[in-house]
Amino acid sequence: MNLYPAVDILGGKAVRLVRGDYEQSRVYEQDPVAAARGWVMDGAERLHVVDLDGARRGEPVNVEHVRAITSACEVPVQYGGGLRTVEAVAQALDAGAERVILGTAAFEEHDLLERALGEYGPERVLVGVDVRGGLVATHGWTQMTEVRAREAFAYLLTRGARSFVFTNIDHDGMLDGPNAEEVEWVAGAVGEGGVILSGGIGSLEDLRGVASLRRERGLDHLDGVIVGTALYERRFTVAEANEALSA
Repeated sequence: MNLYPAVDILGGKAVRLVRGDYEQSRVYEQDPVAAARGWVMDGAERLHVVDLDGARRGEPVNVEHVRAITSACEVPVQYGGGLRTVEAVAQALDAGAERVILGTAAFEEHDLLERALGEYGPERVLVGVDVRGGLVATHGWTQMTEVRAREAFAYLLTRGARSFVFTNIDHDGMLDGPNAEEVEWVAGAVGEGGVILSGGIGSLEDLRGVASLRRERGLDHLDGVIVGTALYERRFTVAEANEALSA
């Protein structure tokens, strides 16, 4: 399984939110590039970068930070937040992102997902399924839909999506650990695709638990986990996390 240290950018700084609440943001690093470089120096082989300003505004805001991160860190970077046009997707990829994550646009811009998949392929275009209380949230987690997570996966698969990021917003930043039952059904819901989990990782035991569940239940479509707050809070290092996921 792959580890994706998170670099969430808000106001030009690397922050973490609590349950997706912009009013509960905590700054961990004044310079997102320094945060990214630190994870790579610690052993990160890939990064997960989110433009929180862009997600809320509906257009990329921190693309230059992404460009600086990809220039400074020679590891693949996946990037999401405010990518709601074909031009925005192209801009992100031109900035050096290896993969992009579509969230709101995948549900509201009916031709964007197909166009992006057709031009760049399902390996480079992921879809973020962000869930609060079992329902999909959009617009930087600030608006709720009536779409249930299971329905969202089924719908997106029919449109050609094959790679996903699943975030349980209720656990994001809480360090309370993932729900094993939820992990199992999410891994099964993506069909032949792959999914990266986000939200709640707080300890090495959480990581070992996810890796063990993947192995014991044959959840081959579970590709990795995104970790943010636990790394910033020094609950474990990137190197320790990589070892836990590969044990």
